[in-house]
Amino acid sequence: MTDALIISNAVLWLLVIGLALTVFALTRQIGLLHERISPVGALSPRANIKVGDPAPALALIDLHNEPLRVGGVSKDGSRTLLFFLSPTCPVCEIVLPTVERVARTEVPRVRVVLASDGAPEEHRAFVADKGLSHLPYVLSAPLGMTYGVAKLPYAVLIDEDGIVAAQGLVNTREHLESLFEAERYGVASIQEYLEEKVK
Repeated sequence: MTDALIISNAVLWLLVIGLALTVFALTRQIGLLHERISPVGALSPRANIKVGDPAPALALIDLHNEPLRVGGVSKDGSRTLLFFLSPTCPVCEIVLPTVERVARTEVPRVRVVLASDGAPEEHRAFVADKGLSHLPYVLSAPLGMTYGVAKLPYAVLIDEDGIVAAQGLVNTREHLESLFEAERYGVASIQEYLEEKVK
């Protein structure tokens, strides 16, 4: 009886040690995977205006019939985030809370301008439904064509000097935040930064 107890105790300890080694090996593999997986930034397909180019200074009228200037040197030292969206785009809706958070919390300050085209009534209903009246909202097909916006949601970050700092498709919170990271590193995209780091 005593021998059986000693053997079962020894087997149990061997199993515990084996399990601990397995957990350690798996933890190490997760760490290696985390290092190998690169952060994904906003993808910028064929852009009409490239990162580093001056953003065209455009005088527009917003959804509330107020004049709005986009591009050019900022008078108050703020950056501008142009966020191209559509009321019928479900991904745009998912990213909108992050866009609003950027408008409230990003330092230095970021002025968010929502941009789209189409029937004003549809957009006014969308603004009322989503509580977006605090953000400038522009309906301008030429604005989207100027930046070569083909897919939504799309964002363009313009620095305080009126230069396009970053841009691309922003399907997730991480994509949107990558525009600000690209600006901090002085690169067109996070992918470009990682490629330079590998060289």
